[in-house]
Amino acid sequence: MRSVKPLILVVDDNPQNLQVVASTLSEKGYELAITMSGFQALEYLNENCPELVLLDVSMPEMDGFEVCRKIKTIEKHKNLPIIFLSARTEINDILQGFEIGAVDYVSKPFNSLELLARIKLHLELKWAKEEIKTLQGIFPICSFCKNIRNDQGYWDKVDHYISKKTGAMFSHSICPECMKEHYSFVDDGEIK
Repeated sequence: MRSVKPLILVVDDNPQNLQVVASTLSEKGYELAITMSGFQALEYLNENCPELVLLDVSMPEMDGFEVCRKIKTIEKHKNLPIIFLSARTEINDILQGFEIGAVDYVSKPFNSLELLARIKLHLELKWAKEEIKTLQGIFPICSFCKNIRNDQGYWDKVDHYISKKTGAMFSHSICPECMKEHYSFVDDGEIK
């Protein structure tokens, strides 16, 4: 687990449920943000980026399913793990939760150890995905010749690699610095 306290947004309209969840998570070192409606949760997410959301399904005005749908349309939160924490345990409710983008569904009343294990698992999965995405964006490049290692492990010219990956076409020229360095008859772009 990361050294920083992970921020978890808890959304539930029942103060007693919030108190139990907050107590459970605070004891394990999680930082909490608490909202009591879907509207408050969406407002909070406009300005903040929690690591995970615990979301009740049965709330007035906007239920948890609708909140989840709306969160998943926000670009910066489309990969935000959402765990439903709900007394609604019908199979159709659980399946609907997964279909709209939740990563898990925990029944109330919940077992504290189970909830903590699921939160830990989904935080670790989120962080692993972020690390993989970062590593996929790293291109191994030779310090000397500037060739790049391709997906098959072979070394390739950068322009050839990019062209294969993107279809981009390259035209070659010589920049003023290289012109000075490699052609002694040129000084400041002027031929001597």
